[in-house]
Amino acid sequence: MANHSFEKYYLAILHGNLNTGKGESGTLDARIARKAGSLIEREINPAGQTAITHYKLIQNYADFCLVEFQLETGRTHQIRVHSKSIGHPIWGDSLYGIPSELIDHQALHAYKISFFHPTTHTKMNFYLPLPEDMKKILKNEKENYNL
Repeated sequence: MANHSFEKYYLAILHGNLNTGKGESGTLDARIARKAGSLIEREINPAGQTAITHYKLIQNYADFCLVEFQLETGRTHQIRVHSKSIGHPIWGDSLYGIPSELIDHQALHAYKISFFHPTTHTKMNFYLPLPEDMKKILKNEKENYNL
């Protein structure tokens, strides 16, 4: 990841709406460190390691939004911590957000990886479809609000 030859993309359902228009993008650049007294939880901390996350709004819905994330660095819980830091935690994230009855895990999905083949130097892209439980949240919202 350091030389940007391997790219990881994620889709996440975040609480609330981003104040940007569809397709808008930005970068979250906030250092992350282990939270004092915790073996698991991380937090934004100026003394932490560099953490850079690029995002693009896919769609705002009534109470949530679908966002694509691309990691420039690979810190533990990076997307989860950055999302919480901007006031839009990931749905179903019991550590950094709010658990949900609609999904029994965080609504975060690694959906694409890209890299250059080591021999042919051809760019390779691999995709994974959105899990059914995340599709169901989006489908129900579209039906409820005629989106």
